[in-house]
Parts: sequence; structure tokens; C-alpha cells
Amino acid sequence: MIATVVWGTGNVGRAAIRAVEAHPALKLTAVLVHNPEKAGRDAGSLAGLDYELGVAATDDIDAVLSTSPGAVVYAASGDIRPDDALADITRAIRAGTVVVSPSLYALYDQRNAPPELREPVLAAIAEGGGSLFVSGVDPGWGNDVLPLLVSGLGTTVDVIRCQEIFDYSTYDQPDSVRYLIGMGQPMDYEPPMLMATVPTMVWGGQIRLMARGLGVELDEVRETVDRRALETTVSTKTMGEFEAGTQGAVRFEVQGIVDGEPRIVIEHVTRIHESCAPDWPTPPNPSGAHRVIIEGRPRIEVTVEATDEDENRSAGGNATAVGRLVSAIDWLVDNEPGLYDALDIPLRPAVGKLARRQE
Repeated sequence: MIATVVWGTGNVGRAAIRAVEAHPALKLTAVLVHNPEKAGRDAGSLAGLDYELGVAATDDIDAVLSTSPGAVVYAASGDIRPDDALADITRAIRAGTVVVSPSLYALYDQRNAPPELREPVLAAIAEGGGSLFVSGVDPGWGNDVLPLLVSGLGTTVDVIRCQEIFDYSTYDQPDSVRYLIGMGQPMDYEPPMLMATVPTMVWGGQIRLMARGLGVELDEVRETVDRRALETTVSTKTMGEFEAGTQGAVRFEVQGIVDGEPRIVIEHVTRIHESCAPDWPTPPNPSGAHRVIIEGRPRIEVTVEATDEDENRSAGGNATAVGRLVSAIDWLVDNEPGLYDALDIPLRPAVGKLARRQE
């Protein structure tokens, strides 16, 4: 079995511990934490399981990497600490480890990543013999392999649209929701995640991946942003009140332009309450869903709902994104060291998982 480390125990890390524990080819051998209050706690408890796994969390990175684990699931945030995340990941790669992670947006499309990000990773691979695969937690499969797979069912394809429709009140990251995204802030507040070029920086790589998979050339990548204010003050279970007149919904698109038209589109429609912007696209369940729409002949629409952690749909999105990453580990271990993207990694069926569940 492949000795596997989970680095980080937040929204993604909790799901990663569960995914590694369930995978028949992997063995959870360590959990790395930053918060000293988590050190010493059993991984099962940190992952929200009702049983212990016999693996105590630690903050001793050197000790964990010195054991030469086969793989690391790097689940620590890269949103506001991209340099630190890059340093952590290259450190693990230099130890000869396969790393999978959602934390470095620019490496979704690793071939076109900026040199200041790509070159340190390639140097670490050459030095230590590890590998890296980065896929989005929004989730990546909804913006690369799923739309490409569904597009193959069509006779003609005019537009590929990938949607995330999401209720941010279910997302357990209050600072990101209020300050990165701007929910509950005055309408003249400029959220960092919505500043010009930032959506393209985050999701442009997935647009380029799809274009590459479809064999088309992009003229350019554009973005649009629309914001709506709450008409009334609303109260949420997890993050308290959001006042009337403050930002309550955001809709943006990152568009791949082909022959002058937006033909490959990633669209996010996010609300802090379902009452805001009711004319925008809505999911089958108010909490959220991911949707792929193929405009063409025939028109094809696929909506995916995932639930985890007591029917929480935001956790379900994290869990499926993690599932894609964790399922790639044994393939990466069996292949040459390198920097991989979603078009390199085959879809992995749940081999062994169904039988294990039945036991």
C-alpha cells in the first residue's frame, strides 16, 4: 500500500483523510496540521469520523517527510498564501513524494503556468523525483473532464458552459466569504477575488485545458462580473447576519473566445441567501449544484449534486474534488516523475471501493 500523508485538516483536508482511509491502495500514515491545538488529535476525530484511525496529527513536517511517504495530499489553503503553499509543495516533491493538491490555481493548466511558479516545481521534480497534479476544488472535474466527456455525446457543439451555483452560507470559511468574495460588504467594496484579471488568473487555466482537449485555438480569455445587493437583512446559521444593501450575490464568467465568440465558459453564481438575485440561475436544491450545459445539437444539460458531512452540499463539492485527486495517486506513483494536469490523468473508476464497502 502507498504510505500517504494528508497535509491540512480544513474543508478539503477533512475530506482527504476520509478519501485516503477508504482507498484500497493507500494507507494513511500521517496528518500534518498548522494549529498546535490539533496536534496529537486522532485523524478520525479531525475528519469527522465516528471512529479513530490510530494516526495522531503532528506539526513536525521534517519528521513526516523524513519517512519518505509515497504521497502527500496537500490540502492547506493557497488562497492567501500562494508562496507558502508553493514552498510546502516543492519541499514534499524534493523528498521524492507524489503530491496532489487544489492549492495552486495557476497549475491547473501547468503547460501555460508562469515560469516563476512552474520552474521551481520542475526543479524540485528533477532533484527529488516526485510528481505533482493540481486540480480545482470548485470542483476541477466540473470544469475539465466532465464537460469534455459530455461534449463527446453531441453531434455539434456551439458552446460549453460550466456552472457552479452555490449558497455561500454553507461554506465554512467566513473570512473568505466576507472579505475575499465580499458578501455582506458595502457595494463600493472591491472584493479581491472579483478584481479585474483575478477570475481569469484562477479559472483561466481550466478554460485553456478545455480548449486544448477540444483542439481549438483561443483568441483570448475574457471575464464579466455582476453583483447584487440584498434587499432585506438576512440571517444565516453559520455566519450571522448580512445587512440589506450589502453584497448578497455575485455572478461572473470567465470566457474562452473562439472566432470572436464566447464558446467555452466557466460561470459562477453565488449567493449568501436564496432570496437575492432570484432571476439568476438556480440549482435544484437551494444549497447548490454543478452543471454542464452543451449548447448544440442535441442540447445536453447535466446537473451534479453531491452531499457530505450531514447532507452539506458545499462539503460534497469538496469531497468529490478530493476524490478526483486521491484517486490519481496510485496512477502517479506507477508513472514517471513529472508535472501533470487533468488531461494527463485518466478517469479512475472506484475499483475495490465497492467490494470493500460490501465487506
